[in-house]
Amino acid sequence: MRDRCHPRLRTLLVAMCEYWWVIDACEIRLAKPRDAARIAQMSRDYVEAGLRWGWTPARVAHSIRDCATNVVIAEAGADLVGFGIMKYRDDDAHLLLFAVRPEYRRRGIGSGLLRWLESTVITAGIELIFLETRAANSAARAFYAARGYRELVVLPHYYGSEDAVRIGRDLTIKAER
Repeated sequence: MRDRCHPRLRTLLVAMCEYWWVIDACEIRLAKPRDAARIAQMSRDYVEAGLRWGWTPARVAHSIRDCATNVVIAEAGADLVGFGIMKYRDDDAHLLLFAVRPEYRRRGIGSGLLRWLESTVITAGIELIFLETRAANSAARAFYAARGYRELVVLPHYYGSEDAVRIGRDLTIKAER
């Protein structure tokens, strides 16, 4: 599987394995296979609520093992408090999944996770990040807008009966915070 890695990402992943940030007493680190069930549960509870469960433990574990994907988590002690899953392609990156537990929001954890992921994108020589969020999720839309992301298009019925908004950021343009 490692032979199929994005060439710039292969070197980056080796360098990032021992790298972590600490934000508000939370450690941010790359996820390990043993983290898959906790990430999947958090996705079901906070991201996929009301939808068919798509990010099962097996799917999350596959992403953790995928050399073209970073799965990063924030932990407070033994508690998982946030995570992000970023897929790298040749010309852009796609933030597939991102969440912070409600009781830990507005404490810098989401910003720290996003900065960690953005730094890996920059290191890989990629300039564009895309993601989708529910159109009704005004908190997520405001979070990304405050960090320099722009809403690009509404995707009707992206989540079955719910619309999504595709959001993107060009990392060559400095975000105004």
